[in-house]
Order: sequence, then C-alpha cells, then structure tokens
Amino acid sequence: MTAPRPLVTRFAPSPTGYLHLGHAHSALAGWRRAREGQGRFLLRLEDIDSTRCRPDFSEAIQEDLAWLGLDWDGPVRVQSRHMADYAATLATLGGRGLLFPCFCTRRDIAREIAGSASAPHGPDGPLYPGLCRRLSEDERQGRLVRGDAHALRLDMPRALALAGPGLSFAELGRGRLACDPARFGDVVLARKEVPASYHLCVTHDDARDGVTLVTRGEDLLPATDLHRLLQALMGWPEPAYAHHPLLTDAAGRRLAKRDRAETLRELRARGVSPAEARALAGWPD
Repeated sequence: MTAPRPLVTRFAPSPTGYLHLGHAHSALAGWRRAREGQGRFLLRLEDIDSTRCRPDFSEAIQEDLAWLGLDWDGPVRVQSRHMADYAATLATLGGRGLLFPCFCTRRDIAREIAGSASAPHGPDGPLYPGLCRRLSEDERQGRLVRGDAHALRLDMPRALALAGPGLSFAELGRGRLACDPARFGDVVLARKEVPASYHLCVTHDDARDGVTLVTRGEDLLPATDLHRLLQALMGWPEPAYAHHPLLTDAAGRRLAKRDRAETLRELRARGVSPAEARALAGWPD
C-alpha cells in the first residue's frame, strides 16, 4: 500500500493590492489545516501579470500575514522569478501538438461571436469561436515568421482526447466531482503581456511544491476542471481541494479589492488586534 503524502497547503495571492478579510479567511483556512495536521504551509506570490502586480504589495502581503499570526514553511515562491519553468511547460504542451497560435484581436473575436446565431458560453463568458484553430499550418507558420502578435491557446478537443474520459477531483466534504474542461473552450495559456496564464502557473507550482490540499475560494471551483486537465496532460499529481464560501459585506457583496474592501492595514491602523481580525475573518481563536 502506498503511504499517504504529507499534508501540504498553500496561500497564493496576487500582489495587486492590500489584503482584506476575505484574503485572511483563505490564508487561515490553509494555515490552520496544515498546522492542525502537522503538515506544511507554503506562501506563493502569483505576480506574473507585471502590468498590475507591484513589489510593495508583495512586501505588504508578507507583513500583513505575519501580523495576523501566520507563518510559512520554506522560502516564498515568487512566480515572476521562474518564467523559465512555465516556458518549459508550454514547450512540452506545444511539442505534443496541444497549443496553437491565436492571432485574433478582441475585436475579431467579438465580431465573430456577434455574427453567430448561438455562441456557446463558459464560466468566463462567450467561448472563443476557434478561428485560428482552423488555420492551415502554412498560414500559421507564415504569420509567425512575419512576427504577428499572438497568444497561445490550448487545443481543447486534442487535449480532451489525450486526457481521456472520466476526469474528476476530490472535494472535501463532497466526494469526487466530475470535470467538464470543455466549457472553457480553447483557453489562453500565454500571451505577450502575460507570458504564462494563471491556470498554467498555479497547476505547475502546486505540482512542483508537492501541494496535497488546495484551499481557496468557491469562486475558483469551476477552474478546477481546467486545472485537472492540465495535471492529467502533464502527468502531475492530483491534490485534493477544499473550496470555502466567500466572505461578504453587510450588503451581501463579496469582499473585493475593486470595491475597496477594508484592508488588514486599515484594520490595524484603527486598533483592531490580530485576534480580533482572525475572528472577523471567520476563524476565532
């Protein structure tokens, strides 16, 4: 019998702003499971998007977590320092014929969708209509040689055929849930301004770091279908998942940076203690 893998959880925020109580709830969920299960808790900064992420937010995240009373094991994984890892994964997928260059602009895609009688929709809106997947190899190579701007998309039909049927994942408290990655269509895995997508980086790093339990908000539950597909394609181990409800404000709206949810720094400035902040985040001592 194979011995169970040691428990490893992680908190992986994007440094695009200061942490609020919703972030604290998610961080505490992983940290408490790791500490109570004598496991490891990792911190990862998902800063691939250089247009939105800032070093001062990265520093603030670590300061706020320490103030909250959280510690982590090993060095912080900063994704922007490991672009070669993600490029290698893209090269592997591309070498197996699972990626294709997409030269479409957003306007091209919107025009094609508008002209369609029934454009299919996925979790993030209308699906990419497959324009560049239908290009001939000669046309693709000609445009690449010309240096035309492009993104790299996952060829979803090929990926599903290679992964095979019956993809699923273990969700704590709910058992195994069936996956339907096709609802994402030919998802973008890299583009000029963000050379590796969230989906690719998060699955790569979870595998690299030996994460055995992914604790995160229920808003990311649909994305797990796509993450399981990437894990199957790359032969990466499958973690278990625990998606928690999102914290909301008095009006029932989820706490979000864009809505200027009160930050941990602001709580600290008005005299809230770490213990009080943990309680406000749904994890009383």
